[in-house]
Amino acid sequence: MSTTRLSDRLAGHQPLVLGLFRIVIGLLFASEGAATLFGVLDREASPAGDWPFWYAGVIELVCGVLVLVGVATRGASFLSSGAMAFAYFTEHQKDGVFPLQNGGLAPALFCWGFLLLVFFGPGALTLSRLVRPRSAPNTTAPSAGSAESTRAG
Repeated sequence: MSTTRLSDRLAGHQPLVLGLFRIVIGLLFASEGAATLFGVLDREASPAGDWPFWYAGVIELVCGVLVLVGVATRGASFLSSGAMAFAYFTEHQKDGVFPLQNGGLAPALFCWGFLLLVFFGPGALTLSRLVRPRSAPNTTAPSAGSAESTRAG
């Protein structure tokens, strides 16, 4: 099988794989938030209003669920990526430059994973598409007074 054919076959699955990536990263992020806020998953809850941990937990839980279900994915991912960059630089970088050295591997991976979703979108398997299915493409020609019909060339 040639490289071009393999590349074409893989490209056809990009929306599904991106959707699965979004679901997994959203679930993992929401579980971090739930652990911080409610003291589940072998972690003590952060006291309400405790800066920055409790607020990070709220962002993680809310944005994680939004990303998981594919609603407002780009906005939630942007906020999540920024929160993880903030966490890395304020909580981890002081203990060393590299994530393996300073315990910041999870924030670094979350930051870059969410940034990927900001630019590539939610992929397939979103709640938005289930609730609001795609409409049929507009097959009507633009009206005589529209901007497209008045453009030269």
